[in-house]
Amino acid sequence: MEKLSSYLTFKLGNEKFAANIGHVLHILGVPQITPLPNSPSHIKGAINLRGKVLTIIDPHEKFHMEKQALTKNSCIIVLELLSEGDRIEIGALVDSVDQVIDIEASNLLPPPDLGTRYKSDFIENIIQLNNEFILVLNIESVFAPNF
Repeated sequence: MEKLSSYLTFKLGNEKFAANIGHVLHILGVPQITPLPNSPSHIKGAINLRGKVLTIIDPHEKFHMEKQALTKNSCIIVLELLSEGDRIEIGALVDSVDQVIDIEASNLLPPPDLGTRYKSDFIENIIQLNNEFILVLNIESVFAPNF
């Protein structure tokens, strides 16, 4: 997947994150999610997306954040990522989608070495926009199928 200079921003709890738009396929409302027995706690379940089974991940669990109740703003971001040479699709349950922003490469800051409560390989860059920091996720690391 080609890295583009556009990012989709979204919220998990009170924190803002971004995903490179090159990974984003769709944004969906939250349908009925079928639980998958004996799956890790961060896997919410699966949905039928146009005849295909799509696994839904709860990033709150991946980041050890407090789970949020579903609201009218909750949605699923369908992401495409490479895993062992294969393209796979995964759904990420987020609290809200904010906007698409265009960022020049020179405005992408490196992730901090210390002090972040997230695994450093989960964060690709940081965007500073209007006096706030947005954490750019490394989609392949966060949503890798090895869970």
